[in-house]
Order: sequence, then structure tokens, then C-alpha cells
Amino acid sequence: MSDSSRTQGGLICVAVVILAALFLLGLLQQSYWALALPVAVLVSFVLGLVFWVGYTIATIRVEPEHDPGRGVETEAPTQQSA
Repeated sequence: MSDSSRTQGGLICVAVVILAALFLLGLLQQSYWALALPVAVLVSFVLGLVFWVGYTIATIRVEPEHDPGRGVETEAPTQQSA
């Protein structure tokens, strides 16, 4: 693992601690925004994810598999008695 990866990981941890402190401060002050903003971000993320899944399903191109035996009568498999 490179030093830049460790630095990025450390910065993410520091950012999370700062955001958690701001969230707790907002809760202690009984701020509406302390709950509204995280909920709005979460709902937006979920809706975006669901939109992406729907878009992917709607626009996927599937080529039908080529079946060389299709349209040609084949013999039914025979059963062998034991």
C-alpha cells in the first residue's frame, strides 16, 4: 500500500470525525437541518441508484443466442429400459 493511499485514508477518517461532531452538535441544538440533510442525501442516493438500475435494464442490448438446430426437426430422445 502506498503512502498516498494511507494519506487518503487518514483524511477520510478525519473528515468523518468532523462530520460526526457537526451532526451531534446539530442534534444537541435540536436543529431540524441536522436530520433533514443526512436524510435528504440518503434518499437522493437511493433514488439515484434505483434510477441507474432501471436505466440499465431499459437500455441493455441482448443478442439472441444462435441456435443452429432451431427450425429443424430432431428426433425425440429415446428412453432405455434398465
